[in-house]
Amino acid sequence: MNNILTAFFGNYSKREIKRIQPLCDAVLKLEDKYKAMSNEELKAQTPALKERLANGETLDDILPDAFAVCREASDRVLGMRHFPVQIIGGIVLHQGRISEMKTGEGKTLVATLPAYLNALSGKGVHIVTVNDYLARRDSEWMGKIYRFLGLTVGLIVHDLDNEERKIAYNADITYGTNNEFGFDYLRDNMVIYKENKVQRGHNYAIVDEVDSILIDEARTPLIISGQGDKSTELYNVADRFAQTLRMVKVAELNDKEDNDELYKDADYIVDEKAKTATLTQSGVKKAEAYFKIANLTDAENITLQHHINQAIKARGVMRKDIDYVVKDGEVIIVDEFTGRLMYGRRYNEGLHQAIEAKEGVKVAHESKTLATITFQNFFRLYNKLSGMTGTAMTEEDEFREIYKLDVIEIPTNKPMIRKDLPDVVYKTEKAKFNAVIEDIIEHNKKGQPVLVGTISIEKSEELSALLRRRGIKHEVLNAKYHDKEAEIVAQAGRKNAVTIATNMAGRGTDIVLGGNSEYMAKAEMRRMQFSEDLISEASAYSETNDEEILNARKIFAELNEKYKEQTKAEAEEVKAAGGLYIIGTERHESRRIDNQLRGRSGRQGDPGMSRFYISLEDDLMRLFGGERINNLMERLKVDEDTPIENKMLSNTIESAQRKIEGRNFAIRKNVLQFDDVMNRQREIIYSQRDQVLNGENLKDQIMKMIEQAIETQVHQYLPESVPREEWNLQGLRDHYMGWLLTPEDLAYTKSEIEDLEPDYVKEQIFNKAKELYEKREATFGEEITRELERVVLLKNVDSEWMDHIDAMEELQKGIRLRAYGQHDPVVEYRLEGFDMFDQMIATIRENTARMMLTVQLRTQEEPKREQVATPTSTSASDGSEVNRTIRKGKKPGRNDPCPCGSGKKYKKCCGKDE
Repeated sequence: MNNILTAFFGNYSKREIKRIQPLCDAVLKLEDKYKAMSNEELKAQTPALKERLANGETLDDILPDAFAVCREASDRVLGMRHFPVQIIGGIVLHQGRISEMKTGEGKTLVATLPAYLNALSGKGVHIVTVNDYLARRDSEWMGKIYRFLGLTVGLIVHDLDNEERKIAYNADITYGTNNEFGFDYLRDNMVIYKENKVQRGHNYAIVDEVDSILIDEARTPLIISGQGDKSTELYNVADRFAQTLRMVKVAELNDKEDNDELYKDADYIVDEKAKTATLTQSGVKKAEAYFKIANLTDAENITLQHHINQAIKARGVMRKDIDYVVKDGEVIIVDEFTGRLMYGRRYNEGLHQAIEAKEGVKVAHESKTLATITFQNFFRLYNKLSGMTGTAMTEEDEFREIYKLDVIEIPTNKPMIRKDLPDVVYKTEKAKFNAVIEDIIEHNKKGQPVLVGTISIEKSEELSALLRRRGIKHEVLNAKYHDKEAEIVAQAGRKNAVTIATNMAGRGTDIVLGGNSEYMAKAEMRRMQFSEDLISEASAYSETNDEEILNARKIFAELNEKYKEQTKAEAEEVKAAGGLYIIGTERHESRRIDNQLRGRSGRQGDPGMSRFYISLEDDLMRLFGGERINNLMERLKVDEDTPIENKMLSNTIESAQRKIEGRNFAIRKNVLQFDDVMNRQREIIYSQRDQVLNGENLKDQIMKMIEQAIETQVHQYLPESVPREEWNLQGLRDHYMGWLLTPEDLAYTKSEIEDLEPDYVKEQIFNKAKELYEKREATFGEEITRELERVVLLKNVDSEWMDHIDAMEELQKGIRLRAYGQHDPVVEYRLEGFDMFDQMIATIRENTARMMLTVQLRTQEEPKREQVATPTSTSASDGSEVNRTIRKGKKPGRNDPCPCGSGKKYKKCCGKDE
């Protein structure tokens, strides 16, 4: 029925493009008008368009002119004029939607149209890329258009200081990576002074490779963390114990008809599908004997239990050279989607430390979370969000549900003629690899370039070794995260080229048949001994008067022209040989990643072909449906080296991928549901911080907090719901004695207590607080007191918020068990989380009140604000120390109340390490 309706009415994308077409036509009609202008007249259109906005017109009103101006500037500056389909793609982006455009259709150029239009509002545009290289390349390359038209361009990359970041964010258009934008947001909400903030709001974002950023990376939250103080030795001890245990995989149990004996022998069971490792009764008994404890599940053994669980997960689930690599004495995570090394990122909850213990490298300290946010909630901060990618339709439902973004499929500029051959399935991995090697050799002989996609570093190195044995010259790309990656991928379309790469290596770089003349010119300049900086400047698009750079640019331009002729001739030979041949050596768990690999071939109407080779030993087949196919091959008596092509096979594989995609969507959705609870709390805290940073005078707010804190304590000690004789009046006096009350205060007679009202007691204590506050302000002076208010409030907000993040993480770990009692874990987390949040707010009020009425200054100089915690890394989990107090005046005694206002003795609080 759906197919009939689609045939009759057209699909959603076609209907939307039909609706957008008149707007595209209006842009095209203006081509001659702007072509006739001089450069100065064209540049003058930017202030003219800004004036139209100032006079009340909207961005939609000026879209045709703005797009036409940008299109003309692009042609003059870069020699690239947007095709009609690129204009449609730009309109879709401006409307806050996702443009799905096939590889090679010029997405980078498409983004210039909505970026220029939206930058005219003066509120800033962020263009988000997947790595620093692409951010730098695009800001220089496309930046030439914006600069020509009088706009400023900023670039956010890893090693910038605060001032440089602020300048970049104040530009009209800012390029950067998703990680940098997200971490800057978190850091901005940890600053001590308003002027240290670098971002100026979240107006409009264009996310390049939107599926990679908003889908693939959505399960891993951004975390700024600091070093904790827990010992790491228990990780080594737990790992030594884990080595004594016998592991059995769920797949092995399922393969046996009678698995009772196998299960009895198992100390822990590994489920590769769920990526879990679980101790059996046998394992629990061995743990109790090894660590000499009576019951592993007792509350006092929860830390030990956690370390053992992480140790068996490190040994049973996490695989070296697939999930991580060990390099220079460090465990470095490998991105499961790109195969790149993720420097600075760490597994959380102690898993990274467990892997370090397993691999015999130094175990780093566990971390304390200082600030965190998921990519879903970060990108939902933007007033308008859009994105572009070659593959979004398979995740269309998720984009719509999570981000309220719809996906529009933009037609290609030229018809797609790539041939996608059916999958070939072998019984064993060895047979599959042998067939892949023969296929590479066959196509290599006729000059056809071959790009081989693998899903892990381990497999790419295995294939490389097989090719070396056969004497086939090739390039290997796995985890080199810089400019050279793009150069190697760009040259994968040359005659006779064989390139082995993890499936998404070099994403964002076109593979041009016959090779890329610019990269060839760069390689030639390296041979001519030019420095990398000079080569970079030579191929850049910035204005300069430097003689050395101008000379390098002249040489680069000459070499580029020379190689252009060579690549044109070579491209014709490659086309005659069949274009770029893509070989996939394994199906990824997401169909989208497979489609991205295929999409590297057949760009802009070029010929090409693709084929996937699969074995029943591949993870996807082994874990999700290989058994049925294996039984079929056994019945058909298919031998190891005989491939099988069958419609049922393709359906089984696609069904397995759909199942995994559904499961991963559920995981991401679950992460978001929990983070939504934290997000509402985060918004309240960050809003309160902003009030502190922006506020001229916080005295009224502080006095209200002191009053509320006193009211809370009075109602706690003198609850109206119980008889007066059960009130704890002495406890209330003790709470305030010595710092707010004297022995004479609240010393009521028995008859006075009979008529006592809690509100009267509260008023008496509050009057004492006001009196003390005024005296302290007279002593310190108004200016210092105002600054002190800000210091104290910020310190308490930040300190309690960090502890609250940790507490919420602990709550989330255990809350899932509520499902067994027929309770929704998310609802329970929300209810308990907000109770904890209310308690945190009460603690902030109490500590702020105490500190404002007790803190002493050594001198009558302006107090310097202290940062509560120093972030040491922006990663998935690392560590940093916390300055817990602003300690003033005479050092307290060991048994004195701690001056930080915690209510604890000094020796058990800030003085515990002395």
